[in-house]
Amino acid sequence: MDKAKIEKFDEDSMNYILKSKENQSFDRKQKITSKKKIAKTIAAFANTNGGEIVVGISDQNQVIGIDPEEEIYMIESANELHCHPKAELSFKKLSYVDNDPSPYESADKLLLLVQVEKAPSPGVLWKESENSVEKFYIRQGDRSISIS
Repeated sequence: MDKAKIEKFDEDSMNYILKSKENQSFDRKQKITSKKKIAKTIAAFANTNGGEIVVGISDQNQVIGIDPEEEIYMIESANELHCHPKAELSFKKLSYVDNDPSPYESADKLLLLVQVEKAPSPGVLWKESENSVEKFYIRQGDRSISIS
């Protein structure tokens, strides 16, 4: 089931994202590799003022591209398993044509934009596992920090 339509992303919009610094309301990820880690970021955004996560861009600001369905699955299951109550999320798939791909990559790349809504009080708690202690994360600059 396709949860998000694919939107064309132009060069100017991509340049804006690539020049944007990670901050209190913006983060970028190459790929979601840990449900626990992305859940901390989701909880922190929800407990601060909301925010956006772009998946498919490396730390060196290279547009890598991803399988959006795989990333949506990882993010939704992280939210389900580790965020209590679940944060409100929305997704946009972004299609981008890389004018200078490496010889081993396709020029057509897909990215995922995840919008995390600000949670109503008392916020979203992060829990490592079923029987672990819950923690309250907030976003401070470009980091998610625990204040519990």
